Amino acid sequence: MTPFLAGLLIFAMRVIDTSLDTVRTLYIMRGRKLLAGSIGVAEAAVFIIAVSAALQGPLNFWTVVGYAAGFGAGTVVGMYAEEYLGVGFVTFRVYSPANGPAVVQALRAAGYALTEFAAQGQRGSVTMVSAAIARKDALAVQAIVEQADPQAFVTVTEVRPWRPGSLQR
Repeated sequence: MTPFLAGLLIFAMRVIDTSLDTVRTLYIMRGRKLLAGSIGVAEAAVFIIAVSAALQGPLNFWTVVGYAAGFGAGTVVGMYAEEYLGVGFVTFRVYSPANGPAVVQALRAAGYALTEFAAQGQRGSVTMVSAAIARKDALAVQAIVEQADPQAFVTVTEVRPWRPGSLQR
């Protein structure tokens, strides 16, 4: 095999291996033990093949570049894959000084469970809305909030539910 083709092969294996590593790590953080372990088995197998291919014979420019670039690209691909899978939950906190009731009404009309608070901000009264939602619904919730109150301040936090409850929808 030519050094260039070896570099491409190693690049592809590192993209796969590192993508699996990224997704596995995120499943670990979400408490999905069996799935994380299963992904780890596949990741380790691909990693061993990639490393042995990279170390076969004298090192050359293409295998080193393939190994390093595959690691970087795999990290990005893994992040996109995890984002696409949308596993887990996030909490949206919306702080709306002007259109809080519209945000609450729009989210409830869309079927999301939420808690509404009357709060006092630096510049006066604020409606604070807190909603735990499935990550796969995050873009939809973001669009609803943006339409109801484009000036609202929004934070999104990853959460790991402790006990099942009502998320509706």
